[in-house]
Amino acid sequence: MNFYKNKNVFITGHTGFKGAWLTKLLLMAGARVTGYALNPPTEPSLFQMLGLEREINSITADIRDFDTLKKCVDAACPEIIFHLAAQPIVRAGYAEPRYTFETNVMGTVNILECARGVGACSVLNVTTDKVYRSNENGNAIREDGALGGSDPYSGSKSCSELVTLCYKSSFLGDTAVSTARAGNAIGGGDFAVGRIIPDCVRAALSGGKIGVLNPHSVRPYQHVLELLNAYLMIAERQYRDISYEGCYNIAPDADECAETGELVEMFCREWGGISWECISEKNAPRETNILRLDCEKFKSKFGWKQRWDIREAVSRTVEWTKAYIDGDIRTVTEGQIKDFYALKF
Repeated sequence: MNFYKNKNVFITGHTGFKGAWLTKLLLMAGARVTGYALNPPTEPSLFQMLGLEREINSITADIRDFDTLKKCVDAACPEIIFHLAAQPIVRAGYAEPRYTFETNVMGTVNILECARGVGACSVLNVTTDKVYRSNENGNAIREDGALGGSDPYSGSKSCSELVTLCYKSSFLGDTAVSTARAGNAIGGGDFAVGRIIPDCVRAALSGGKIGVLNPHSVRPYQHVLELLNAYLMIAERQYRDISYEGCYNIAPDADECAETGELVEMFCREWGGISWECISEKNAPRETNILRLDCEKFKSKFGWKQRWDIREAVSRTVEWTKAYIDGDIRTVTEGQIKDFYALKF
């Protein structure tokens, strides 16, 4: 955390779920943050509830607008760039494939072109565990696995990986550039449509049953702070030593991956007084049934260890949500960050 004090950091997608947590983390670390994103994608939103727009240079604009993005990056003079801006929902990709590809592919082109112009020292492009070609045998996928997501969201993120590799090889030889292929983030403040934990929260708040479409699908669920801690580690280490750049899976061990039904059951036990049911949906979009990542490369190179297992992640999500009901999210958000890092601020 001390590394980021007084660093100029540029975040795309800072108004989203992960972007808001990352912004808060960097502010607590003493960074000078510029954020570039559309308005928050949900109502309510963690970004607005934390009042982050008053604490950073927050720019409302589209990642597809290269001219505006370039002016903002040039003005910020970033040393470190985190690229999170994306259309991040699988189902939305089926509904709006063109927008998904424009945002996720050309958005990556635009931010890397801007990085090329300002000479940033460290760039991290956050993609997804879904960049890999479908692998239903249950084996954990390593970073050398074949790219090729089959739905529009996953395919656009696979393209984003290839764009990053191309820019690194062709234009950004002196800039440290990495991609983080992250698993499913859970935590307080996620109100998106089409994600299982927000569905659980909405059902709990309304007193209804949680409907689960694919209870036996396997995913690498992790608390959002686990992922963000990994991003911060990559950006810092490659800033100091370019040999640390690369592509990295960020996920729990294969035996820590959980079925969606197991995750929901944990949520129900933590919340108390709610239940779930399996539902069916005619013509539901296809999604990979089993997805596990091999994270040994990141663990061995960075000495990374998971701090909160899935049960702790669910418990912290419920804790945050109940604090949200009571109207005290700033305290619980800062408290969870302090607990995660075992630090005093």
